[in-house]
Amino acid sequence: MGKQRVFSGVQPTGNLHLGNYLGAIRNWVEIQNQYKEQYENYFCIVDLHAITVPQDPKALAANTYHLAAVYLACGLDLNYSSIFVQSHVSAHSELTWLFNCITPLNWLEDMVQYKEKAIKQGENVNVGLLDYPVLMAADILLYQADKVPVGEDQKQHLELTRDIVNRFNHQFAKPDKPILKLPEPLIRKEGARVMSLTDGTKKMSKSDPSELSRINLTDTPAEITKKIKRCKTDTLRGLEFDNPQRPECNNLLTLYMLLSGKTKPEVAAECQDMGWGQFKPLLAETAVNALEPIQNKYQAVMDDKAYLEQVLRDGREKAEAIANQTLKQVKSALGFSIPF
Repeated sequence: MGKQRVFSGVQPTGNLHLGNYLGAIRNWVEIQNQYKEQYENYFCIVDLHAITVPQDPKALAANTYHLAAVYLACGLDLNYSSIFVQSHVSAHSELTWLFNCITPLNWLEDMVQYKEKAIKQGENVNVGLLDYPVLMAADILLYQADKVPVGEDQKQHLELTRDIVNRFNHQFAKPDKPILKLPEPLIRKEGARVMSLTDGTKKMSKSDPSELSRINLTDTPAEITKKIKRCKTDTLRGLEFDNPQRPECNNLLTLYMLLSGKTKPEVAAECQDMGWGQFKPLLAETAVNALEPIQNKYQAVMDDKAYLEQVLRDGREKAEAIANQTLKQVKSALGFSIPF
């Protein structure tokens, strides 16, 4: 048997923050390093998903390179992982259209993220926002992915992907010879949802208008220290996990745990008698130290654009070889004539 495949991606919109890193990319790196002989990994920069909201074209292009450099800086190893840009592989768009024609509209209208974002966009809500989960399904299924590292907020979209697999295989494949593979989610238990520094009940987000709500991966030590110093806390002394009345406390302790590499019991014991005046400098120092090697590698990659472009070319070639094969199988099953 060959290696199982892992697929995931991040949108190239704005600066990546600790939530993106701890909730997604670091998880990919750990999977890559732990299962080198079991998995082949495909990590995508999902620029097609990004344009469901208005983007400045120049910024989108720059952010695509920025994100590719971040992937490498965070530890993705090209010996075990392929990095590529979604729009560079046209099969993503083509398979989305084919899936559109077998996906019931009510499946998409029931998506929680669509409902929430449609309210924000109002009368300007676009078809792409509604169709986002079908494109996500095409992303995953093109590579016949076995495992998909996703955040909690994407679980519903992955369930829709599985529904599309079952519907397609039932309608167009033989029972003993499925065409599309049913993917399984990989969700990190700790840090899957890193919360805002200004509101512990809301997810850390690139779209939050307040820069103080997040720590970007490229923030300077002074910026990191300032943001942690000014982050929202409570008036209680003694820090604890999992108290629903203290969401900020739980979030900051979780950040410290993930960035320091300590276990939850170790952090709970270390911080149980601390006040915020003692803990915040400790968290700031830990965050600065954790991000320093990533920032140094990121700058080195960004300074060598030729290398970065070659990485993306190589990634596209590897991705296309698999994606086009899957697309051909799907089109054949649907009855399209395949050119010689």
